[in-house]
Amino acid sequence: MSDKKEMTGDVYFPTPEVVQSAHIPDYDKVHDEATADLPGFWGKIAAENFEWYKPWNQVLDDTNAPFYKWFINAKVNIIHNALDRHMRTATRNKAALIFEGEPGDTKVYTYQQLNYEVCKFASVLRAMGVEKGDRVTIYMGRIPELMIAMLASAKIGAMHSVVYGGFSTEALLGRIEDSSSKLLITCDGAWLRGKTVDLKEIADKAVERAGSIQNVIVVKRTNQEVGMVAGRDHWYHDLMALPIASATAATEVMDAEDPLFILYTSGTTGKPKAILHTHGGYMVGTATTLKWVFDLKPEDVWWCAADPGWITGHSYIVYSPLINGATSLMYEGAPTFPYPDRWWQLVEKYGVTILYTAPTAIRGLMRFGESWPNRYDLSSLRLLGSVGEPINPEAWRWYHRVIGRENCPIMDTWWQTETGNFMITPLPSAPLKPGSATRGFPGVQIDVVDEEGQPVGINEEGFLVIKGPWPAMLRTLYKDPDRYVETYWSRYSKQGWYLPGDSAKKDEDGYIWVIGRIDDVIKVSGYRLGTAEIESALVSHPTVAESAVIGIPDELRGNVIHAYCILRSGVEKTEQLKLDLKDHVGEEMGPIAKPTVINLVDSLPKTRSGKIMRRVLRAQTLGQDVGDLSTLAD
Repeated sequence: MSDKKEMTGDVYFPTPEVVQSAHIPDYDKVHDEATADLPGFWGKIAAENFEWYKPWNQVLDDTNAPFYKWFINAKVNIIHNALDRHMRTATRNKAALIFEGEPGDTKVYTYQQLNYEVCKFASVLRAMGVEKGDRVTIYMGRIPELMIAMLASAKIGAMHSVVYGGFSTEALLGRIEDSSSKLLITCDGAWLRGKTVDLKEIADKAVERAGSIQNVIVVKRTNQEVGMVAGRDHWYHDLMALPIASATAATEVMDAEDPLFILYTSGTTGKPKAILHTHGGYMVGTATTLKWVFDLKPEDVWWCAADPGWITGHSYIVYSPLINGATSLMYEGAPTFPYPDRWWQLVEKYGVTILYTAPTAIRGLMRFGESWPNRYDLSSLRLLGSVGEPINPEAWRWYHRVIGRENCPIMDTWWQTETGNFMITPLPSAPLKPGSATRGFPGVQIDVVDEEGQPVGINEEGFLVIKGPWPAMLRTLYKDPDRYVETYWSRYSKQGWYLPGDSAKKDEDGYIWVIGRIDDVIKVSGYRLGTAEIESALVSHPTVAESAVIGIPDELRGNVIHAYCILRSGVEKTEQLKLDLKDHVGEEMGPIAKPTVINLVDSLPKTRSGKIMRRVLRAQTLGQDVGDLSTLAD
């Protein structure tokens, strides 16, 4: 794929320097090796890059598919590879985590210091009666203690269930009850856009109604007045100062298939699903994908600008950077507070070399123009990344040109809470196409098929499928194995394929273009139109910063398109602009894709992870009940 004549469309080729320095310079060779012998491929990676208390006697057990098992009978704990083994090497003196709070306070933890804090807190958890297999709910802001709580839970063999610190009482309560957690870890409050979020108050209301919580540990972050229930509530700093907080806590020996955590999906459809991940396979998959896709080197400063409350944060803030011995940046606040230059200031200040963020954030920062990033020296950046939803080509090009100064390849990654790690992604040595996540990670068999499972034609839309297991895959839905089979494996049960629930197309070069959720496809006069494509067309207009598109039932055409657009800063809302935008979509995609209605709005309903909740827009437009809004950011 390196010959420029072979590629179609708008293609960005890596420089020879990028190709030569990459961990995987030849995708096809490695992918072919993985395809020929998948267990052998992952077994070799697992043996050469990780330490195990006891090796496996079989890499993959597929006898009870789709309940796959990896690294059978191996003994391990992800914390041994994330922290313990670094204590024997020079890595212990290296910065593991650089933290900057929204008010401007900073803290740096070396691997030694982070391990010290994790051991002490693990001892505290044990002293409070938390045992192997217990569930611990964590509901906090984006601060180092959140990472410490996760790592300490895993160290003692407890399963953490992290609930994003912006969720409501109802959302927190539902997750506590479903997991039967016995301990809650929270904060007095969290900083966001110069104000404090009252986390403890929200947590109290949930705990009062949840029968399983025995103890609540509270981290002091904002110093606001909070109520503390005697016997139930304990200050984190008080506990960490007690003799019970021993720095010599032992790491629990776990089976490779023992549960590591449960994480609830954001609930865009139905009751949130409790995704269960395990120690062995998740460790191998996340650490390998980070190292290969972002070409991670010892001198890098890695910034995944997500929140640890989501899978992106679990996999690529907490676990895989530590396993790889990397230095990570964690920033507490919003990208535009107090001004839209906060992120670029941090890149310059800490010499960030790799930035991984969501299209929502990129489009949001695009609105403020180029003058903000142009004030800063961003030359330390060598790779950029995108996660969360398909990135529209206009935002991709802005990110590449303005932030990457046309020198940084963009690793556009497609994956899910369920998959645990990147599934469709370029490698730094790959030619890139704006808007395409390129191909499956080596060993991941991706295809686009019709309802019968037949491959669709080139550039035809179909169902995205994953043909076969991978180490970091979810093992089940916690306490709900039937729903696991029904949700992900039932449509293509004969073939044994995993259905992620996204539609996509494959181009002449075999590159995958993820279009959107299967339920985010609009059929107009018999034509299937992806919301992501129409939204990309709208955002390519110079006045539009962000857009969302829904289908509304229509007697004549089946559906008509309603669009919602957030305009760039300083653009006036006019009826003429609405007409211009309709014509623009018509020119970009053809008359069939022209929206019938364009709404110019100031905000869009989104989940905390930045996904637009189109079902809410649809329900509002149709005058229906909007349902559970506990997962919305606003």
